[in-house]
Amino acid sequence: MKTIILFLFVLMLASCNTSQNKNKAPDRQKWAIVVHGGAGNMKPENFKPGDLDRYKQELKAALDIGKKILADGGTSLDAVERVIRYLEDCPLFNAGKGAVFTHDVRNELDAAIMDGRDLNAGAIAGVGDIKNPITVARMVMEQTPHVMMIGKGASLFAKEHGAVMVDSSYFYTEKRWKSLQKVLEKSGKMGTVGCVALDEHGNLAAATSTGGMTNKMYGRVGDVPIIGAGTYANNNSCALSATGHGEFFIRYTVTHDISALMQYKGMSLQDAAQKVINGKLEKVDGRGGVIGVDKDGNVALVMNTTGMFRAFAKSDGEEGVAVFK
Repeated sequence: MKTIILFLFVLMLASCNTSQNKNKAPDRQKWAIVVHGGAGNMKPENFKPGDLDRYKQELKAALDIGKKILADGGTSLDAVERVIRYLEDCPLFNAGKGAVFTHDVRNELDAAIMDGRDLNAGAIAGVGDIKNPITVARMVMEQTPHVMMIGKGASLFAKEHGAVMVDSSYFYTEKRWKSLQKVLEKSGKMGTVGCVALDEHGNLAAATSTGGMTNKMYGRVGDVPIIGAGTYANNNSCALSATGHGEFFIRYTVTHDISALMQYKGMSLQDAAQKVINGKLEKVDGRGGVIGVDKDGNVALVMNTTGMFRAFAKSDGEEGVAVFK
């Protein structure tokens, strides 16, 4: 009888261990990073020969900057800022050099950065003389009690704190000028760059930068510098950066909504992003996408457009670069 009881006890332990192994969550990534260069309804035939390869190469170059910082034990904040600085300096994207023109032929740039540890955030909007808006957004976060500074005030703050200032002609590119001329005849075009990261210390960060919307009205500000709309990070859930038609991302507080679904309803990052981007926004014809990374290093790259310039890498070696859906 004792032998039978012992045998049953051993079977029960084995069954419990098997069940626990099946339900065991996947190992957390030491670090993870995702980058985007804007979303839109694009097709392969819209690009000249070699252009797609150039976009992918620049996305990979930006990704590699962030990868090295994270792999060397650096912080997620440093990684996202450095990646965005690189993309701001690249004229292929609508941020910094190569920013689009407003209706009155100006460049007005916005940027935001957020630290998931304490929800501290910094943003600037409507500037036209700061070479790297993302760096000044971080200055606002770390060196002032404020979250957002705009226009002349932001520029004055940047000068006083040693940021690199440029003449407005720096942002000009022939491609963006021609784009304005086409838009004046037809319709608007959106775009932005963003980066989110998890570091080995378990901290999340998000950063986004944009030249805004081609042919936008004077004074218009989109979702990028609005925390919870275009940019959000919270160590309890995820870090997110959005791209698309900013007015919709503001109205539906897209990035915060995704985080809230994870925190309050227990949804995964992928499911929450799908629900908002391909559910709520799709119903109201709000076009765009979002990139995200959660506290375990799971990544999401979700869009309701035909394409989004995007790249990701994780500490386990998995990585990729893509343009179309």
